[in-house]
Formats: sequence, C-alpha cells, structure tokens
Amino acid sequence: MAALGWLTPRRRSATARSVLAGEASAEAARKSTQDTQDEAQFPVHGDEKAAAFFDLDNTVMQGAALFHFGRGLYKRKFFETRDLARFAWQQAWFRLAGIEDPEHMQEARDSALSIVKGHRVSELQSIGEEIYDEYMAERIWPGTRALAQAHLDAGQKVWLVTAAPVEIAQVIARRLGLTGALGTVAESVDGVYTGKLVGEPLHGPAKAEAVRALAAAEGLDLSRCAAYSDSHNDIPMLSLVGHPYAINPDTKLRKHARDLDWRLRDYRTGRKAAKVGIPAAAGVGAVAGGTAAAIALHRRRR
Repeated sequence: MAALGWLTPRRRSATARSVLAGEASAEAARKSTQDTQDEAQFPVHGDEKAAAFFDLDNTVMQGAALFHFGRGLYKRKFFETRDLARFAWQQAWFRLAGIEDPEHMQEARDSALSIVKGHRVSELQSIGEEIYDEYMAERIWPGTRALAQAHLDAGQKVWLVTAAPVEIAQVIARRLGLTGALGTVAESVDGVYTGKLVGEPLHGPAKAEAVRALAAAEGLDLSRCAAYSDSHNDIPMLSLVGHPYAINPDTKLRKHARDLDWRLRDYRTGRKAAKVGIPAAAGVGAVAGGTAAAIALHRRRR
C-alpha cells in the first residue's frame, strides 16, 4: 500500500502565496466571464441611436487601398513603370512598418491626384469596381468583416471613415454591404478631376470631425456608437465614441488602448513577421524583385 501513497492527495495547509494564486485565478475567471457577457450584449439590437465607424487601411483591409488602386491603374496604363516602382516601395514600407506615416501617405496621394487629373469621375468609379475584385476583395480581414456584420445584423448603420478617395471608399463599402463611406474628396469640374483636393485629406482629427458631423446629421448618440481603427492617428475618432476598438493596432495605439482599457483585436498572422523575424531590407527586396519582374514582363510585351 505504501507504494500507492502517491495516489492519495496530500493535505497541506494553504500558504499565503497559494491563497493569492487561488484568488487571482478566481478573479481572472470572473472577469473573463463578464467580458464574454459584455461582448454578447454588444452591439445592442434595435438601438437606433447607435452606429459603427470603421477605418479602412489595415483595419478592414490589409494594406492601403490607395496603393492597391494604383496597381490597378498601372495595369490600365494610367502611368509609367517608374511610378509603379514608387507605389511598390510605399506599399512595402506600409506593410513592414504597419503604421500610417504622413509623409508617405501624402506622397501617395499626390501621385494619385496627378494620375487621375483630366479623367472623368465616372470612369474612375467604374474602374474602381474592377480593381476591388482584382486586388482588394481577398485582402479584407474576415474578423473585422464579422464585426461590421454584427452591427448590421443589430440594425445599425456602418460607415467606412478613411483618408482614401471617397470614390474608392464608396465602392468598398457597397461591395461589403455597408451603409456608406466618408473619404477624401478630390475636386472635379463638370465631372472631370482637376488634380486638387477639396480641403485636406480625411486624416487624423479630420476623421473625428467627419464622424461628429455625420452623427449630428443622423441623430446618433456617440456614447452608444463604436469605432474601429489600427492607427494611433485615429485616437481622436476612437475617443469620440463609447465603444472604441483597436484593430491590428500599431505600437502607440496598442499602448493607448491598454492604458484606457479599450478592446483590442489582432487578426494578423506572424505579427508582421514577428517584427524582427524578417529584416526590413529582405522584405523590401522581395517586393523590389517582384516589381522588377513586372517591369521586365511589361517591356517584353512591348
């Protein structure tokens, strides 16, 4: 029988550390249950004063919509191979850094404006539908799409809020079955782009102002609304609503969200190649190689 003594539970008095461990475990279990219950109750069905606002780039879709749009325009001979190389570099930087750098985004917008100047708005809208199918549809994050659908199923309106051109944003919103989109407006005269913006890009604080204005027009209660973004640039928008979510957050937003106990969701795999797992030069080199191959193929076809 002595040999079976190890099967008999030993009775030991609880130490202070074991009591602390037990209480911590119980508290974690209780909090987890409460969080699950809170998630199940949100979004609130039938709440007509609530809506959801989603950033686009790296929140709803992997990468930047403007860069994907540029690829589609290149395919349709809107610009030359040197411009394709610039778009490829900007997209590589965006994906590796995982953040919206104002300088890079401004350069991309200037490039796009110069490319579409003189073209009709209706032409770009039609092409946008094709480009969505070619480059964007497969880059929609399923997790974020499910969050948007939950709001729609609850009878709430869902809006994209993005610095991307409003025509692109509207195409994406329509294809995803969302209510609509707020985006940067390019100036047009008689249906033709002039190569200028109306005001400034819908970025940072401008997004918050757009959401505030839309909420007032729609009769929404922002304390009952939700907002979703990956970028610390959108903290003004996220701070407006009662239910802010950090989706695939950059480092600054992740810290801010944790400090304020905002909900976080990360749908990326490999955490941007584990951030240090793949040297930046290697990633850029891979994209550069792909660009070189595309250019070589283009030249052969000529």
